Amino acid sequence: MTNKQLQRLLKSLRKRLELSQAALARSLKVSFPTINRWENGKTFPDALALHAIEQFVLRQGNACGDIIAEFFPDAEVEAGALPEEPFSAEEASDELISVRRAPAMLDVKTMEGMLWQAACSIRGEKDAPKFKDYILPLVFIKRLSDVFEDEITRLIKTFGNEITALEMVEADHSLVRFYIPEEARWPVLSGRKQLDGRQSRKPKTLGEQITSAVRAVAKVNESLQGVIDIVDYNETRNGEREISDNALERLIEILNRHRLGLSDVEPDFLGRAYEYLLRKFAEGQGQSAGEFFTPREVGRLIAKILGPQQGEEAYDPCCGSGGLLVKCELDLTEREGRVAKPLKLYGQELTGASFAIGRMNMVIHDMAGEIVRGNTMTNPKFRDGNRLKRFDIVVTNPMWNQDNFDPEETYEKDPLDRFSGRGGFAPRQSADWAWLQHIHASLEEKGRAAIVLDTGAASRGSGSQGDNREKSIRKWFVEQDIIEAVILLPDNLFYNTTAAGIIMVINNAKAKERKGKVLMINAGGEFEKGRPKNFLTEAAVEKIAAAFRSGKDAERFAKVVKADLIGGKNDFNLSPSRYVETASPTEHRDIQEILNDLAKLDKDAARQEGELRRIFEGLGYKYKQGASI
Repeated sequence: MTNKQLQRLLKSLRKRLELSQAALARSLKVSFPTINRWENGKTFPDALALHAIEQFVLRQGNACGDIIAEFFPDAEVEAGALPEEPFSAEEASDELISVRRAPAMLDVKTMEGMLWQAACSIRGEKDAPKFKDYILPLVFIKRLSDVFEDEITRLIKTFGNEITALEMVEADHSLVRFYIPEEARWPVLSGRKQLDGRQSRKPKTLGEQITSAVRAVAKVNESLQGVIDIVDYNETRNGEREISDNALERLIEILNRHRLGLSDVEPDFLGRAYEYLLRKFAEGQGQSAGEFFTPREVGRLIAKILGPQQGEEAYDPCCGSGGLLVKCELDLTEREGRVAKPLKLYGQELTGASFAIGRMNMVIHDMAGEIVRGNTMTNPKFRDGNRLKRFDIVVTNPMWNQDNFDPEETYEKDPLDRFSGRGGFAPRQSADWAWLQHIHASLEEKGRAAIVLDTGAASRGSGSQGDNREKSIRKWFVEQDIIEAVILLPDNLFYNTTAAGIIMVINNAKAKERKGKVLMINAGGEFEKGRPKNFLTEAAVEKIAAAFRSGKDAERFAKVVKADLIGGKNDFNLSPSRYVETASPTEHRDIQEILNDLAKLDKDAARQEGELRRIFEGLGYKYKQGASI
């Protein structure tokens, strides 16, 4: 098929089915600009895309019989497989036809490849650590614009046509998750669509256009102000642009290759993108090993362990992009199908970019949540009067071994009484157990929580002479019978560190059969090798979650340990590896059996030497006793 034939095919098809370019793009699972470029002869689809187009046309049946005959005369169509009537515009939008062989949802590898290509496109113009500062806002805009486009499609069903839907959104921004001004929509930024001259002043450069667009989005979406609009893509220093229009064009073209709408990427796509860019480029900014996001399979495991119930309130005091909260809601939906009472999600985050992503994730996925910004340890925002607000569920992965809190100012003078009554004060060099204390203070009477920590938090101070602050807090938690399980994770799962982690599960209302006990799970060997990180397979996630739900011993994997044993000779050491031995047991043999085996080996060696002698002598060689061969 030639370029001109393709243009004629697409135009004929859209006219026959009364489809807009956007509707056809959604049906073929490509971006709107891609359809626009194909139809205007600027680019030509690859073999997979051509196959997708062909299959879409064939599915229209007799209504497109003449088009099929003209453009696909040799296509073999199974009898009775085609519908008599074509898809309507709405049906084409809803059908989400998956005729392409690529996965329907952008997978992690493809996403990382896209981001890496984006980084390479501006390589040389910006220092590597600053790549994310220029890439992320554009990824935000692309994601929000594609979601906005999805929502307009939804509103067309309500209001009858695209023009009316857009007019209604202009009048009432609350009809959509995030309102995107026309000049900031991706088709305009990517140059595939021109504005109609309503702009008071046309930007002189692409950098100026992008900067204005990002700021326009932030202006009408208060939660993004001061977060995504802090980069000037038109900045000039010493007479030279910090990032050229050519580099920006390359960056936009790479992001053009994939839709990032509601059904195109995983729920925490923005968090994953931020995570990847941090992992790739954060080293140059002095990021500590504790500042990383939670691998998504660990998030899934935590959600499965806690089993969120309809209408519960879930909280993450260090929520990052909100990924752990999102996974709680997804787990609930996966288990129950129809959710009449969704979770109420609450999170607090200090880092600006993560906070913005968290806010977007809540709104984009129609999740009832509130994400606030601030330092939870020194200024927790969720309160009921002079005490902390309490939640049914807490899920979190705080920075490991955080050492920037002054014990006297932060712990001893705490007005919310989070620490002194829960085993004392954490040491300056690690806030791990201070986070546990804050989390316990944030739990309802029957609340439960899962916290990801450094493995050292389970054992530091045990077995040593004298007092140890962390051991004292562990002792309080064990004696109060709050700890339900400790799960050891494999090494090298987390970004920016190869260290293993643990999941500490606490429960204010342990089941009767679990009282006075702690379930230890050693999942250190449950991983697959990956590049550059290991990962938990879905089977491993299910195995660990099933072991937790069972609450019983499993050979070389899980062990139910009585609290008095933990507090006795083990000195409040909570390391699963101390109680669950994963290696095969050592075999001890009788000495006489070993000597008998050695004698048998000597006999076999003599027999083999005799055979070698006969062979060499038969060949005419002299074989001397004791000579080396």
